[in-house]
Amino acid sequence: MPLRFSILDQSPISQGQTAREALADTVQLAQQAEQWGYTRFWVSEHHDAKTLAGSSPEILISHIGARTSSIRLGSGGVMLPHYSAFKVAENFNLLENLYPGRIDAGVGRAPGGMPRASFALSNGRLRDAGRFPEQLDELRMYLENSIPESHDYYGMTATPVPPQASPIWMLGSGEGSSQLAAEKGLPYMFAHFINGEGGQDFAANYRKNFIPHKGNGPYTGFAIFAVCQETREQAEYIASSLDLSLAMGAQGMPSDGTPPPEQAAAYEYSKFEKLLVAENRRRMVVGDPKQVVDQLEALGAEYGADEVMIVSVAYDFKDKLTTFRLIAEEMAKRTSIKKQ
Repeated sequence: MPLRFSILDQSPISQGQTAREALADTVQLAQQAEQWGYTRFWVSEHHDAKTLAGSSPEILISHIGARTSSIRLGSGGVMLPHYSAFKVAENFNLLENLYPGRIDAGVGRAPGGMPRASFALSNGRLRDAGRFPEQLDELRMYLENSIPESHDYYGMTATPVPPQASPIWMLGSGEGSSQLAAEKGLPYMFAHFINGEGGQDFAANYRKNFIPHKGNGPYTGFAIFAVCQETREQAEYIASSLDLSLAMGAQGMPSDGTPPPEQAAAYEYSKFEKLLVAENRRRMVVGDPKQVVDQLEALGAEYGADEVMIVSVAYDFKDKLTTFRLIAEEMAKRTSIKKQ
């Protein structure tokens, strides 16, 4: 099967931009992604994050669903330890009824924010990420409407129950999440854009140890930063905004959004920051269309992946659209050549 291409959007806020404008960009990107033939479009969950506008993926999915018609939509992902599995199931059952056959319930165990946000989300209690495996079982039980008779909640349903359940996806950036995905028989998306090391090995172990659920087989993908422009030089210039943003974030430096490439080009990096930039480049691909798709396909082969999910950040939204358009056009060109 050819490698499928999808999008994860974090609704990043650029300098001088409002959160409302960033969310409008996300909706427009989803509409364009549908036209360009991307497989799915996911949105993320971040809390107390002044440079990322997506704090409630279920609400944003609903909004995007009303403005698209066919592309799969999902969460990348809901940070399950913050919430009741039953309430999350209700949210996704409602979405599945509104947009049947189009919804993915992507979940993870990361906090999605700093500790104070986690405390606020749990009314001042410690976040119990240790219950995550149990919560996965609960979420599946509610989504599949399969509460056993021996359970205290037997006879209860996560209404409104749709004709088919939204698939649960496991998201993660480490070995533990890949192992858990294999044990639970879930599709797995590795966050290469967060952790550029070890993903290929985790994916191999996932496939090796996969335990089928209802006859399904392993399905794996990786999410990665990408910047694609007409030339390598243009791509490097646009990517400099992300380079600077990531370097500042790693050092806890205050930020008012994705900086313009002019600011990034003028920034005087220390020796340490230059090393940070070089290290962060392991989490992204940058170049012209052929270079980017060549790298993505090569990584796909290393992962044994079924799918690649692209994350792109640019100061100017037009440059971000260019990244996804050029990648889609390059993929369409290669698919056409293979069919001949």
